[in-house]
Amino acid sequence: MGFCSGRCTLLALCALQLVTALERQVFDFLGYQWAPILANFIHIVMVILGLFGTIQYRTRYIVVYIVWAAVWITWNVFIICFYLEVGGLSKDSELLTFNLSPQRSWWLEHGLGCARKVEITAGFRVLHDQALASGGLCALEHSYVEALHSGLQILGALLGFVYGCYVVSVFTEEEDSFDFIGGFDPFPLYHVNEKPSSLLSKQVHLPA
Repeated sequence: MGFCSGRCTLLALCALQLVTALERQVFDFLGYQWAPILANFIHIVMVILGLFGTIQYRTRYIVVYIVWAAVWITWNVFIICFYLEVGGLSKDSELLTFNLSPQRSWWLEHGLGCARKVEITAGFRVLHDQALASGGLCALEHSYVEALHSGLQILGALLGFVYGCYVVSVFTEEEDSFDFIGGFDPFPLYHVNEKPSSLLSKQVHLPA
């Protein structure tokens, strides 16, 4: 019963990780964040691998997923430090875009609960509706939105790591018990075939 619950929980965690990774991938594409896009793609592949390994009872695939979960936690800790500017990191650098695009996080211009400002150009009075990215008028700044995304990924990866280790241990115990029963069987199959052959030989040597 515990094995089933652990395996089903890991399947649910992998499915949840897929949903959150796809959601994050969409917003990283909108912001042209190439480094996170690449990392998200690898993460999606690894989660699918762990999902397949859990369904098909493939321990090696789950081990690969577990190792990647540790890497994914480290990557998201770096993302949190990047957006919160910890350790000399700057969220205004082009580190996540590989210097290929001047774009920043999509949430920079589409923050949650941001006040809007209207820019009026001289002569034409063209209205520009734009979110205040750094004016301090957002309910939640873009750096905190990105940090919360990474925190959610860390939580899912941490739970996946724990349950992945548990499922691998259960699979290993079942494989060991199966090998033990098969390897020390006191009545192997060839004994079943020897008994009729010995009876036949005795019947042949009986005097007429």
